[in-house]
Amino acid sequence: MKEIKISCKEKEQRLDKFLFRYFNRAQKSFIYKMLRKKRIKLNGKRAEGNEILNENDILSVYFSEETINSLSETKKINEAQRHFGIVYEDDDILVVDKPAGVLTHPNKAENKNTLVDQIIYYLYQKGEYNPNDKAAFTPAVCNRLDTNTGGIVMAGKNIVFAQALNKAIAQRKIRKFYITMVHGEVREKKEFFGYHIKDENTNSVKILKKQIEGAEKVFTNIKPISVKNGFSLLEVELITGKTHQIRAHLKSMGYQVVGDRKYGDERVNRIVREKYGLNNQFLYANRIVFDQNEGVLNYMYKKELKVKLPNNIDIVRKAYFE
Repeated sequence: MKEIKISCKEKEQRLDKFLFRYFNRAQKSFIYKMLRKKRIKLNGKRAEGNEILNENDILSVYFSEETINSLSETKKINEAQRHFGIVYEDDDILVVDKPAGVLTHPNKAENKNTLVDQIIYYLYQKGEYNPNDKAAFTPAVCNRLDTNTGGIVMAGKNIVFAQALNKAIAQRKIRKFYITMVHGEVREKKEFFGYHIKDENTNSVKILKKQIEGAEKVFTNIKPISVKNGFSLLEVELITGKTHQIRAHLKSMGYQVVGDRKYGDERVNRIVREKYGLNNQFLYANRIVFDQNEGVLNYMYKKELKVKLPNNIDIVRKAYFE
């Protein structure tokens, strides 16, 4: 029999989710069977698996040491070269500045040096993450950016804060702002809404004016910063967060993001590429504001985190608007 004591970093998660991570080689059906047979107990009592764990809870696991070892596989860490900048860090959260061109999550087994890999390896090197600790939560990013969009990405170092960040984002208690340059003149603040639908075959998005089956309502706020010679520099607040939302939504309203290979104007893209070396879209997640004033994130209330535009984008900004 083995006893597992729940620490402050493992609390506030479902028992079954914890067990899936701890016994990461076991099938889910096996875990539920062991709960039913009382081979796994919570605080000495039978458990269903949907219980929320508290600090100092005790799990009693009636397996042999050999069985426990056979059901648990040491988590693998990919050695990753760090490309992100640190915007903010404390014991529980990490906010980074992702460069354009870096994949946030691996979407294929062969994807290496993703932002997730870089963050995990960074925390491993600092001694804040131990893959040999079977109970350890693997640090997780809580918002994602398209590969060719750079800027602010938030990560939770433990499950409590990963869940809190995800919940705050879902409830729009963390406001996300972007800087972009579009072809077309936007002279007043606007709120766009439409219906977002994705074509999985082409990995492209359309924003429709009317709802159809499978389409979801999206909102995007824009505010002009500067307008000159047929181009606009905009601050965009992403209200909902769907794939390619900003780029597709602006295109649907007649404003194409400069440098955007999928939704942009190739003639304009060629000019900024050949003249200024910009090979990706002029879109950067440069600012977030915390509006969460309760729970574990209340210490971040009203905090604003901001990053500068990278040189390749700022060169274009200066050329067109200064």
